[in-house]
Amino acid sequence: MDILRKWEVFWEKFSGPEGAWHRVLEEGLKNTLIIAFLGLAIGIVLGTLIASIKVMPKYKLLPRVLDKICSVYVGFFRGTPIVVQLLLAYYVLFPLMDVQLGSLNTCILVFGLNSAAYCSEIMRGGILSVDAGQMEAGRAVGLSYFTTMMKIVVPQAIKNILPTLGNELIALVKDTSVVSFVAAVDLYKTFNEIGNRTYEYLIPYTAMAVIYIVLVAIISLGIKLMERSLRKSDRRN
Repeated sequence: MDILRKWEVFWEKFSGPEGAWHRVLEEGLKNTLIIAFLGLAIGIVLGTLIASIKVMPKYKLLPRVLDKICSVYVGFFRGTPIVVQLLLAYYVLFPLMDVQLGSLNTCILVFGLNSAAYCSEIMRGGILSVDAGQMEAGRAVGLSYFTTMMKIVVPQAIKNILPTLGNELIALVKDTSVVSFVAAVDLYKTFNEIGNRTYEYLIPYTAMAVIYIVLVAIISLGIKLMERSLRKSDRRN
């Protein structure tokens, strides 16, 4: 009975005219998905560029310099917690540069830069898994290194690393729970505010956990369907 009473209090605050937290939940869920998906998109694009530099032959000075820069970048973003990166960007770097992005845009950018560090290593592994003859064939017909990489090697690499990219997206969705540190509204902030208003956290936090589980399940299903579609395409070819 105590649980039922707690549920009634939660639902009253959630959907009643005084609280109407369902509208806040919609905003929190939307922001969570926007930050995660756009962050992954930025991560894939920038990570692919970094991975291409990392696997580039180091015969000349410029590739070696770029490789060192990329190593420092990856080391910083993989070596520091994402909440620290958010705090540095929102409260230190952007104010010093007199840049006003807002909390949501800051989160998208930082999550994208963070994801790029991980996606670069994922993509590098995928590129190395592609037969070296693919690069040689592209160069043999007159294509440049980066054209061959982007049009021939990377598309094949993405097929190999699709499950790992799915795991990266899942990690980003769960990591969005820290964006409230820079005043962004997400799922955690929404349900935490409900708990603060009702002085009861069991139902709000349980509901939040269920929503995260559902989101992860949907993403996992989507990745599996994409894998199945790619396998069918490969068999046809």
